Amino acid sequence: MKPKDEIVRLRDLAQMVLDVRLAELGRVARERQSCLDGLKALEAMPASDLDPVTAAQVALSYQAWADGRRSEINLALARHTAEWKSRTSSARTALARAEALRRL
Repeated sequence: MKPKDEIVRLRDLAQMVLDVRLAELGRVARERQSCLDGLKALEAMPASDLDPVTAAQVALSYQAWADGRRSEINLALARHTAEWKSRTSSARTALARAEALRRL
Protein backbone atom coordinates (compact mmCIF):
# COMPACT_ATOMS: atom_id res chain seq x y z
CA MET A 1 0.00 0.00 0.00
CA LYS A 2 1.31 3.41 -0.96
CA PRO A 3 1.99 5.95 1.82
CA LYS A 4 -0.62 8.27 0.34
CA ASP A 5 -3.23 5.50 0.41
CA GLU A 6 -2.35 4.76 4.02
CA ILE A 7 -2.79 8.40 4.95
CA VAL A 8 -6.17 8.52 3.18
CA ARG A 9 -7.23 5.38 5.02
CA LEU A 10 -6.06 6.81 8.36
CA ARG A 11 -7.85 10.08 7.61
CA ASP A 12 -11.08 8.22 6.92
CA LEU A 13 -10.74 6.22 10.13
CA ALA A 14 -9.98 9.36 12.12
CA GLN A 15 -13.10 10.99 10.66
CA MET A 16 -15.21 8.00 11.69
CA VAL A 17 -13.81 8.17 15.22
CA LEU A 18 -14.56 11.89 15.30
CA ASP A 19 -18.14 11.27 14.16
CA VAL A 20 -18.63 8.71 16.93
CA ARG A 21 -17.13 11.02 19.56
CA LEU A 22 -19.31 13.92 18.44
CA ALA A 23 -22.42 11.72 18.53
CA GLU A 24 -21.56 10.61 22.07
CA LEU A 25 -20.94 14.21 23.10
CA GLY A 26 -24.27 15.28 21.61
CA ARG A 27 -26.14 12.56 23.50
CA VAL A 28 -24.55 13.50 26.82
CA ALA A 29 -25.13 17.22 26.17
CA ARG A 30 -28.83 16.54 25.56
CA GLU A 31 -29.08 14.51 28.79
CA ARG A 32 -27.32 17.31 30.69
CA GLN A 33 -29.61 19.94 29.20
CA SER A 34 -32.61 17.83 30.14
CA CYS A 35 -31.48 17.95 33.77
CA LEU A 36 -31.02 21.73 33.59
CA ASP A 37 -34.50 22.08 32.08
CA GLY A 38 -35.90 19.86 34.84
CA LEU A 39 -34.40 22.10 37.51
CA LYS A 40 -35.83 25.18 35.83
CA ALA A 41 -39.26 23.55 35.61
CA LEU A 42 -39.30 23.09 39.38
CA GLU A 43 -39.42 26.83 39.99
CA ALA A 44 -42.84 27.40 41.55
CA MET A 45 -45.25 30.04 40.44
CA PRO A 46 -47.27 31.46 43.34
CA ALA A 47 -50.95 30.60 43.34
CA SER A 48 -52.82 33.88 43.11
CA ASP A 49 -56.34 32.47 43.16
CA LEU A 50 -56.09 30.89 46.67
CA ASP A 51 -56.50 32.46 50.04
CA PRO A 52 -53.16 33.27 51.72
CA VAL A 53 -53.24 30.39 54.24
CA THR A 54 -54.07 27.74 51.65
CA ALA A 55 -51.52 29.22 49.24
CA ALA A 56 -48.84 29.01 51.95
CA GLN A 57 -49.72 25.38 52.72
CA VAL A 58 -49.63 24.47 49.05
CA ALA A 59 -46.32 26.30 48.61
CA LEU A 60 -44.75 24.49 51.58
CA SER A 61 -45.94 21.09 50.37
CA TYR A 62 -44.67 21.79 46.88
CA GLN A 63 -41.30 23.00 48.14
CA ALA A 64 -40.84 19.85 50.21
CA TRP A 65 -41.53 17.70 47.17
CA ALA A 66 -39.46 19.92 44.85
CA ASP A 67 -36.45 19.80 47.20
CA GLY A 68 -36.37 16.02 46.96
CA ARG A 69 -36.73 16.14 43.19
CA ARG A 70 -33.97 18.78 42.91
CA SER A 71 -31.68 16.52 44.88
CA GLU A 72 -32.27 13.66 42.42
CA ILE A 73 -31.82 15.90 39.40
CA ASN A 74 -28.64 17.46 40.82
CA LEU A 75 -27.09 14.01 41.23
CA ALA A 76 -27.91 13.16 37.63
CA LEU A 77 -26.68 16.58 36.51
CA ALA A 78 -23.33 16.06 38.26
CA ARG A 79 -22.95 12.67 36.60
CA HIS A 80 -23.85 14.03 33.16
CA THR A 81 -21.59 17.06 33.58
CA ALA A 82 -18.61 14.87 34.45
CA GLU A 83 -19.31 12.64 31.45
CA TRP A 84 -19.84 15.71 29.24
CA LYS A 85 -16.41 17.08 30.22
CA SER A 86 -14.78 13.73 29.51
CA ARG A 87 -16.55 13.37 26.15
CA THR A 88 -15.58 16.95 25.24
CA SER A 89 -11.94 16.10 25.84
CA SER A 90 -12.21 12.93 23.75
CA ALA A 91 -13.92 14.83 20.93
CA ARG A 92 -11.20 17.49 20.95
CA THR A 93 -8.51 14.84 20.66
CA ALA A 94 -10.37 13.12 17.82
CA LEU A 95 -10.84 16.45 16.06
CA ALA A 96 -7.13 17.25 16.34
CA ARG A 97 -6.19 13.87 14.90
CA ALA A 98 -8.66 14.14 12.05
CA GLU A 99 -7.51 17.67 11.24
CA ALA A 100 -3.81 16.69 11.30
CA LEU A 101 -4.45 13.79 8.93
CA ARG A 102 -6.60 15.97 6.70
CA ARG A 103 -3.78 18.46 6.36
CA LEU A 104 -1.34 15.73 5.36
